[in-house]
Amino acid sequence: MADTSRIEELTSAIKYHRELYYNHSAPEISDAEFDELWDELKTIDPENPVLSEVGPEPLPGTVKVEHMFPMRSLDKGVNDEDITHFVTQSTFGGKRYLAQPKLDGSALSLEYVSGNLHRAATRGSGERGEDVTLNAKQVANIPSRLKLPVDCHIRGEVVMPLKTFEEKYRDVSPNPRNLCSGALRQKHGDGKADASDLVFCAYDVKFVNSPPDVNYDSELLDLLKNKIGIEPAPWTIFESETPQKEMIEHTREWSIKRESYPFEIDGIVFKLDDLNQRENLGMTAHHPRWALAWKFPSQKAESVLLGVDWQTGRTGVVTPVARIAPQTVGGVTVENVTLHNVGEVERLKLMIGNKVTITRRGDVIPKIIENHGPATIEDLENRFHADGTPFVSDLPEGQVVVPESCPACDRNLSTDGAFLRCTSLDCSARTSRALIYWCRSLEMDGIGEKLIETLLEKGLIENIRDLYSLNHNQIASLERMGEKSANNVISELNKTKKLELSKFLHALGLERIGPEVATVISQHFSSLQKLLLWVDEGTNDELTEIDGIGDKVAEIFRNGITSRRSLIEQLSEIIEIEDESKAASGIFDGKTFCITGSLSRPRKEIALFIKNLGGKVVGSVSANLDILIAGEKAGSKLSKAQSLGIEVWSEDILYGRNEPEQKAPKTLFDYDL
Repeated sequence: MADTSRIEELTSAIKYHRELYYNHSAPEISDAEFDELWDELKTIDPENPVLSEVGPEPLPGTVKVEHMFPMRSLDKGVNDEDITHFVTQSTFGGKRYLAQPKLDGSALSLEYVSGNLHRAATRGSGERGEDVTLNAKQVANIPSRLKLPVDCHIRGEVVMPLKTFEEKYRDVSPNPRNLCSGALRQKHGDGKADASDLVFCAYDVKFVNSPPDVNYDSELLDLLKNKIGIEPAPWTIFESETPQKEMIEHTREWSIKRESYPFEIDGIVFKLDDLNQRENLGMTAHHPRWALAWKFPSQKAESVLLGVDWQTGRTGVVTPVARIAPQTVGGVTVENVTLHNVGEVERLKLMIGNKVTITRRGDVIPKIIENHGPATIEDLENRFHADGTPFVSDLPEGQVVVPESCPACDRNLSTDGAFLRCTSLDCSARTSRALIYWCRSLEMDGIGEKLIETLLEKGLIENIRDLYSLNHNQIASLERMGEKSANNVISELNKTKKLELSKFLHALGLERIGPEVATVISQHFSSLQKLLLWVDEGTNDELTEIDGIGDKVAEIFRNGITSRRSLIEQLSEIIEIEDESKAASGIFDGKTFCITGSLSRPRKEIALFIKNLGGKVVGSVSANLDILIAGEKAGSKLSKAQSLGIEVWSEDILYGRNEPEQKAPKTLFDYDL
């Protein structure tokens, strides 16, 4: 008989960790660790009711949504045998299967009535979810109106592009998945991420009445993509007498290309493609019998914790970095791994000299996921550095000391949730990274990290303002510089003595203020003087009226400007900060544009083209908008623009390649581009 106390322990742990994952976006363990708890309970008590539950009920106080079509979890597989069993036993030897990447984000259901977005809800318990309609509408590729006037429920995964995560949120969260859930469920713009940075990828659609006359799920996905106007996750069809062979090979292929995929994925979902066969197979209480979620094997290895270093980043976040005995994981020799934050150190109960399990995934840096207690000297043997030289070390032991003061400037640290933060702008580490960020964001060639560090070490600079006080001789006298390099540095600095307000704000390196946010804020205030007047006398409500800016971002921005007020005033004496509306002049003078949909060129490039011709670019559609630049899948912004009678241009019209179907400035087509 199974150990009753262990069953109770596992049941309690699964409920606890599921609550953290779904309702708080704050998981304490990895997916692999949760799956291990689940598999153990399934082995010793397969009829346990917790195994039939998808997730917890939405939190009290939230608006609940009853799912017309329950959102079930999927049965899991981890090896070739599981795939073979799924084909030959679970689905009784089916001949046609569909595969999609298993996106690692937040599940979402979109309810459309007569083609109009009525409601969006999280998966929740599978039976009931949380209403997140307002935030879902901010996701760029979720249309407010479909191309067909159908009543349907479209299911998919909301994910964050890894590029966006690395550029904007690496210091905010250890992974994109947590940010997806938080962005969907945030109130009043107080989440750690903006919903506008998310992408929706569909994997299923249910029709309320009059479903289309199709035989295969792949036909429904094609309908979504080409007729309805919703982008599904990519899919592959396997059809043969023994499809499991191709499906197993498919997992091999995805294990390789996973690293280059733009979103975080943790496996492949296999589904029987034939809808009639699905109907005959039916469901269990927990999952459909016709689908399998095959998960990538974890890239795990064991090592020994040798020490923990603490590093202060540009925004002041103090991050623990673990030094470990060299260990090859996924073909890479690892000696330093992230611990993300002080909360992770405490959760793992780490001690110096502990034996630990590390994992490396193709799309994230290595991290410690498990602590096995004290290591032995044998655990350090037969290890080599990346260059092939033998690793030699005594077995250390001791406490992991969490700093009370900044490791860079020795000032007191503040606690921000699970994070430690240095709030001093005079911190040497923050100064170094702020200088590097300033130079990189303004694309100064030849002024990189090494030069900045040298200038700081020599005492030639202390802040951004000091860069512009450097002279030719000071730079030329530095090691590995010389006349030519010094001339280049001075030239690059001189190029940045005249900046648009948006570029200036972005380069300051304020937390959560990327180029897009800096641009819309600059366009709102138009001048530095008006912005500073708002800081002194205005309210945050004025800023939150701007599309995509919530209360938290407004507060972060205001505090950032206030704390840098002296630096800003000093820089304004050296740098000519142009009013945003006067940054350029041309045929678009006085015209306000908004850009939406899938376009052939990057939005930043299109926005720059418009601004260079005197136009203004905003992030939302209102009665004050003159022209909407719309690509494919333009969604709600296009619908709103049409309802307001606003001109809609394609890229071709904007760039003057074709005659416009609607009225446009005649000079546009005569202008020499």
